[in-house]
Amino acid sequence: MTFKSREAIRLSDGRELIYFNEEANDWSSYPDTRQLPPPPPTSQLRYDPLIDEWVAVAAHRQTRTFMPPADSCPLCPSKPAFASEIPAPDYDVVTFENQFPSFSDRVLPGEITEVTGLVPVRPGVGRCEVVCFTSDHTSAFVELPPSRVRTVVDALADRTGEMSRMPGVEQVFPFENRGVEIGVTLQHPHGQIYAFPTVPPRTKLMLAAAAKHKARTGGDLYTDVLAAERADGARVIGSNEHWTAYVPAAARWPFEVHLAPHRKLPDLPALSDQERDAFGPLYLDILRRFDGLFGRPMPYISAWHQAVVGEGRELGHLHLQLFSIRRAADKLKYLAGSESAMGFFVNDIVPEKAAQLLRDAA
Repeated sequence: MTFKSREAIRLSDGRELIYFNEEANDWSSYPDTRQLPPPPPTSQLRYDPLIDEWVAVAAHRQTRTFMPPADSCPLCPSKPAFASEIPAPDYDVVTFENQFPSFSDRVLPGEITEVTGLVPVRPGVGRCEVVCFTSDHTSAFVELPPSRVRTVVDALADRTGEMSRMPGVEQVFPFENRGVEIGVTLQHPHGQIYAFPTVPPRTKLMLAAAAKHKARTGGDLYTDVLAAERADGARVIGSNEHWTAYVPAAARWPFEVHLAPHRKLPDLPALSDQERDAFGPLYLDILRRFDGLFGRPMPYISAWHQAVVGEGRELGHLHLQLFSIRRAADKLKYLAGSESAMGFFVNDIVPEKAAQLLRDAA
């Protein structure tokens, strides 16, 4: 671990906050001076029998904070004129329980268990945390030094390990949304971690495909795909001793890149020190290429795919999926009829062309 200390405190409503300090600071001595109401109960999970999927219903999220001015940002350090979610006057990396979570362990007494005979209902037991990458409100992930990226990776690994041990958690999913085009509601550089109470639909599809490939060939699907991409090279954007970044051959998004470790690993805690150090420089290079494509900050989603906690864990292969909805300098890709209603993606840019554009975007 690169962080010198890990300090956990409780906010005034009982939620946990953790400082990951790169220097020997004692931020835990600063109390939360706010008088907050109790956190909301967790969401409901409602089963959709038509497609065998669970949907979370979290009505309390309608009131979550939306685009506050910079002097009232809840992710900035607290100051005399404004007490934020972070009580300390400064920090390096911080994680804390989301005030408006999609999932939590706060179960509402008397929770209904059925809407109709075909639609069972259960509590959305899990965990949602916010990850603040820097105390600088005006910065961005792409502007972080590699040493800070390493601290972020260590913090995500720490939280993945702890959340994976929580009762009812099926998969831990760290991610970052960047840009108003994506739908961010807070401008401060931050990400989130979801501890899902059920295996998400995309992961279920990936597990099924991996199991089918293993039964047919005896091999690991993602390992074989990564080896094929490295051997072909047409869609590779960059690589080092431990990681390769490439555009998937069947990319769904206009600009989509996978960053994968060369070893088959289940999750972030399994990364070695060398692999954690090697990730940051390559990832920052890819982010700079994204911003360089159109000479403006690129909206993106950065999503860590990790192995599930239970059955099928051996089929997982850690990798980061980075993608943008921007398809041209003045055009966005909207998920309209085909994608939203049917889940059938139509990509406007040939993946090999996207890879070349990214390689050229120094």
